[in-house]
Amino acid sequence: MADTATNPRTPESRRASWSGALRWLLLAVAAVFFALHFLHLGADFPNHSPWTDWSKYTDEGWYGDAAIRQVLFGHWYWKGDFNPAVALPVWPALEFLLFRLTGVSAVAARGFTLCIFGVTLLAVSLLLERHTRPANSFSSRPFAAALAVLLLSTSPFLYVFERMAILEPLLICLTLLALLAASHLQTSSSARSAGRGPAFLRLSRRLLPTLALGFLLPAMVLTKTTAIALFPAVFYMVWARAGYRIRTALRFSVVPATMAAILWTGYYAFAVHPHFLVDYKYLFSANAYTGIELEPFATVILNTVSDGMWMGHILYPLFFLLFVLALFWLPRLLLNPLVPALLLWTMGYFAFLGYHNNLQPRYYLVVAVPITLLVALGLDAFREAETPLASVARTAIATSAVLAIVLPDAVKTLDFVRNPEYTFRTAARQLRDIVLADKTHPNLVLSISGSDLTLMTGLPSIDDDFGTMELPDRVKAYKPGWYAAWNQLDDDKMDALTPLYHLERVAAFPAMDDPDRNLLILYRLDPTLVTEPLPRKKRRTPKPLVTKLGQQPTTQQLVH
Repeated sequence: MADTATNPRTPESRRASWSGALRWLLLAVAAVFFALHFLHLGADFPNHSPWTDWSKYTDEGWYGDAAIRQVLFGHWYWKGDFNPAVALPVWPALEFLLFRLTGVSAVAARGFTLCIFGVTLLAVSLLLERHTRPANSFSSRPFAAALAVLLLSTSPFLYVFERMAILEPLLICLTLLALLAASHLQTSSSARSAGRGPAFLRLSRRLLPTLALGFLLPAMVLTKTTAIALFPAVFYMVWARAGYRIRTALRFSVVPATMAAILWTGYYAFAVHPHFLVDYKYLFSANAYTGIELEPFATVILNTVSDGMWMGHILYPLFFLLFVLALFWLPRLLLNPLVPALLLWTMGYFAFLGYHNNLQPRYYLVVAVPITLLVALGLDAFREAETPLASVARTAIATSAVLAIVLPDAVKTLDFVRNPEYTFRTAARQLRDIVLADKTHPNLVLSISGSDLTLMTGLPSIDDDFGTMELPDRVKAYKPGWYAAWNQLDDDKMDALTPLYHLERVAAFPAMDDPDRNLLILYRLDPTLVTEPLPRKKRRTPKPLVTKLGQQPTTQQLVH
């Protein structure tokens, strides 16, 4: 009898061929949308989007400042100004290597972020393929990996934030790589039984995941300190890889945990503590204006959960529906170790969001990826589940859900691609031309968006809001020649500037769409003429006139 697995005429083979073609189709569409992300990299964050996020004015410059300044001005640390690289050195270190090759520009930084997004998509595919690989024929191979990549690539929420040179895309990528490394951990005995290859290959299969995990854990924290909230997800994957045995999990954990502790402690002890401790502490104290205690607990929780709708009006509710189905109808889904790990990732970061209580859309990017993966896993599990519903009905329901997510998302993403705007970039370039044309004032710009302006124009800048030195002292120390404000002059900025400068409004540039920040105003800082009293000379006692008799001047001589 002919083997049905290899006979192209059997129903199983035809089904396998159809499944393979459909998976490649999903990946091809995802590849097209991923490529579209690279168009118009110099454009603004899309105006009139559902996401009003302060990061579009500041964060791309802030968190790459060390790399920008080192390449442009020869020193990365500016005393008294905002120096987040002290606590978060990984992203600026990578950007420094990039800028040495490409020069400093927003386009280069954003293109690099998208390359990291590409690694994220690859890690997603490998991770889901590893944890959904069937034990039997190819015909039953799941669609979860291809579906997850498609959902991530077409998402307009990910489109706008993955194109920004901010910290969250790198944190997501490192977390996925850490989960992937944890899922490949092996004991020496399992490595020997895994294959008969040369001894060094068996050794590398055992050591590489361990060393990778030991490096990735501190890299996550030194990328963004909130990575601590994601550690439970990684540790669960280690435990699952150990067969849910405590002793084996501890053996798996000893080397990477020790390595991670040495790397982070070494960085803190030898770099931060002796040289930059004030800047390190300041990064945490600067966020003291937010916190869960500032509002009623129920309000914070409600806002934290409800704002998740930023991820997608179909995707986000579907996540909760599939979670309920997994508890009561598809319990086998929870047996996949990746599912609890992704749930821990989601709950851990939601806990941070609620505690921090600064619900900016970009923070939800870190939650959007595991939720998207869980939706892909849930829909594929529902399609293959043994339920009273017929297979055709399950497939139709799952397909309808996918189309309900993908089609509106794809249309919105294509709208962003087709309608780029450059208001902020244009404003930055016009500001640069004015500053460079004036030869009487320093080029240094004071602005809360100063770091972004430096990234886009190369002009030196200091921050008018954050820094370890008080603003009046910082202004006296650095002596800026220009001030760029959004919409209005705040009282505290005036108090810092007016003792030293007369502010002359030079130009105003419409930019962006936020009602509070849609007009960038440039002021020239003319030094105030301060009349200081002249130093008083010491009064000297006149020497007595000693002359001989007859030599004294007459009254007439004194008059003349």
